[in-house]
Amino acid sequence: MARRQVILELGTGNDLHGGNYTKAALRAVQDALHHSSLMMIRSLGADPRAQMFVDVTIGVQQPDKVDTEAVRTSLPHGVVTASARKGGLDVVDPERGDNAVIAVAAVAVQLELP
Repeated sequence: MARRQVILELGTGNDLHGGNYTKAALRAVQDALHHSSLMMIRSLGADPRAQMFVDVTIGVQQPDKVDTEAVRTSLPHGVVTASARKGGLDVVDPERGDNAVIAVAAVAVQLELP
């Protein structure tokens, strides 16, 4: 069977106080997931646990501060991989030394189809 990309969802998330890159990443993934539905996958008769492959890419200014395992395990279905790369946005409040982290997520889903 060949893998075919069937879904690409995008999301944004933030941690406005505290500079937590993982929290912002998780919120971005949840935002992307709330914009999609697996109805098409079910209508094809595919088993989302065995035939669905999910690739999550997170964009933040400091990718090494994202717990990609936490991101990976936050998805409910499929064989999931997660990575982080440079992107997103940091907004620093110089008066308070507070860092608002804005993350973007791309969630790409492939199915194994005949």
